[in-house]
Amino acid sequence: MRWLKPTLRSVYGLLGNPPGPPSDSTLDEGTEDIRESMLAALGPAGPRHFPQITRRIRYANDIHALWYLRGDLMAALANMHGESAARQKIASISAQFQGLLPGGLSSRPSPLVG
Repeated sequence: MRWLKPTLRSVYGLLGNPPGPPSDSTLDEGTEDIRESMLAALGPAGPRHFPQITRRIRYANDIHALWYLRGDLMAALANMHGESAARQKIASISAQFQGLLPGGLSSRPSPLVG
């Protein structure tokens, strides 16, 4: 039974304690940075061609709302720049959500990419 202890400790070490939620100021800063990145991705033509999406991004209440707007942003970017470029921009924006969302709301690797 002695051989189980190090294994259990290392498994616990891998799992560890989940990090606590981000502070309010970190969350607010991250939300605004992501909002700006999303609006910048649309570019100057965004408000003219996609006013509803631009408005929804600009007035999203919280980080969760911005997370769910990525799909709409992806569709708009794909329309303007093609799907490949849109995927790259969305991947960059999605990376900014790291540490700001609960564990259940994070991106999973797509089985289609590869």
